[in-house]
Amino acid sequence: MSIIYAGAEERRHTGNIKWDLQGPLPFGIADMDIQSPPCLIEALQQRLNHHFYGYAFMTDSLRAAITDYLRERHGIDARPEWLHDLPGCVPAFTLVARAICTPTHAGIMVCTPAYPPMLHCHEDTDCKLITVPCIRQNGRACFDWEAMEAAVRPDTKLFLLCNPHNPLGRSWSREELLRVGEFCCRHDLILCSDEIHCDLVLDEHLRHQSALSLPDEILQRTIMLSAPSKTFNMAGICFTYMAVPNAELRERIIKAQGHSLPTLNVFAYAAAEAVYREGWGWHAELLQALRRNSELAQNFISTHMPELRLSPHEATYLLWIDCSALGLSSPHDFFLQEAGVYLDDGANFGDGQCVRLNFATSPELLMQGLQAMEAAIARLKKS
Repeated sequence: MSIIYAGAEERRHTGNIKWDLQGPLPFGIADMDIQSPPCLIEALQQRLNHHFYGYAFMTDSLRAAITDYLRERHGIDARPEWLHDLPGCVPAFTLVARAICTPTHAGIMVCTPAYPPMLHCHEDTDCKLITVPCIRQNGRACFDWEAMEAAVRPDTKLFLLCNPHNPLGRSWSREELLRVGEFCCRHDLILCSDEIHCDLVLDEHLRHQSALSLPDEILQRTIMLSAPSKTFNMAGICFTYMAVPNAELRERIIKAQGHSLPTLNVFAYAAAEAVYREGWGWHAELLQALRRNSELAQNFISTHMPELRLSPHEATYLLWIDCSALGLSSPHDFFLQEAGVYLDDGANFGDGQCVRLNFATSPELLMQGLQAMEAAIARLKKS
């Protein structure tokens, strides 16, 4: 087995946000306690041994690795010229907002709960944020189409989509994605689809549906963001790419970037090409490990903490947990103070009664955290 778990003794005191800043039992930021694949480590070592670390660029070989990956793993016939490299998805949100929504102070629509940087990129561009809460239908989180139609305005220009969804764990169906695209066409919106979790669909009956697979009318107003960072646990290496089929739109974004973002480093390019070419055997084992942990966490919560409500989990290694039945002002603060368990605060995503649990860790550590949460709830009931 090539999946190697790491614990507190290996991760603490390394300048790691999760283990050095997020409490005794951290289940927060989307960072796996799993060693990155051997092909990545080998590629970095080979690049290190080259002894020259000058300015670098995205080579034709790397572009081919990405387009081959998109074709082979997702059935997308992407062209190399669609690609543009960036140091991360978070600055990409601001870059896209700047290119699409300024200087007219236009509106950006986001369906909540949402990945926090999506809810703040309008602040960097002096634009307007329009949030539309998702709804539950038959226990699953869904778009509220009527509310979206009611909320959109003539000056709304951008729709930010998380696909698969962080934090709801939904892998959007093709029908849902088509309807989002049609909504964007009807209201003349640019669709920016963050697909950074696209290779972490855990429901074996589902397949990721990319915005790049939509009909040409939608494709020509689509920006797809992705990266190997979540899939291969290499977020600290900082390689992201956008795929923009419309040449005019692509140039508009690159022009808006100007000199405001740093160039990527030689290690980012080497790492990305290595994992896209050679990381898929390791990835298959990762999915099995994550599926086991997802089942473990969901079964434990359903059996031992039935007050907590879970939606069906389809993708990502992040569980979205509704704690409203506990009657707490801040579930995040409660679990940190009473159980020593750090969970991402749902308030940052748009719902303060929820928490987000990262289960990409060893089963033993996951069980330790879940049992601590259970004990804290039991004490709460007695008080």
